[in-house]
Amino acid sequence: MTVFLCGFMGCGKTTVGKLAAKKLGCGFCDTDELIVADQNMSIPDIFAQKGEPYFRKVEAEIVKSVCGRTAVVACGGGAMLDPESARAASAAGAVVFLDADFETCYERICGDTNRPIAVSSTKEELLERFNARREIYLKHSDIRIDCGGSPIETAESIVDAVKKLR
Repeated sequence: MTVFLCGFMGCGKTTVGKLAAKKLGCGFCDTDELIVADQNMSIPDIFAQKGEPYFRKVEAEIVKSVCGRTAVVACGGGAMLDPESARAASAAGAVVFLDADFETCYERICGDTNRPIAVSSTKEELLERFNARREIYLKHSDIRIDCGGSPIETAESIVDAVKKLR
């Protein structure tokens, strides 16, 4: 089963994804890292040279390419906004929405130069994006996990929820 983690930038997908994969005894991958390797460019360079629509197209292809792996997949913040990607991910396993509060996410992403959207947006713009995306994440996910606890607690919640689906 492929477990796709979705949620806003900074919600902890990579951190808890690695922990959950270890607890599930499976592999882990991060779609942003796969995009960087596939394109041989950093995410900021992809945004600057090719634009966000191009990045989203590559991101959708990467999501589909990992379907069927026995792995936990940390998806970029925008990956599950594409209905086709969300359907493919759900059909391949489970889409888990990591529901973290905005202030936590903002503290983690503000000033992060590897996040073009965070760098080019005000806090108010990010909050607007956060609120709009949250509804889409809820719509496109199979499981919602509250990220109010520690990374280990969140990973354990993911494992418990995924085991119930099997």
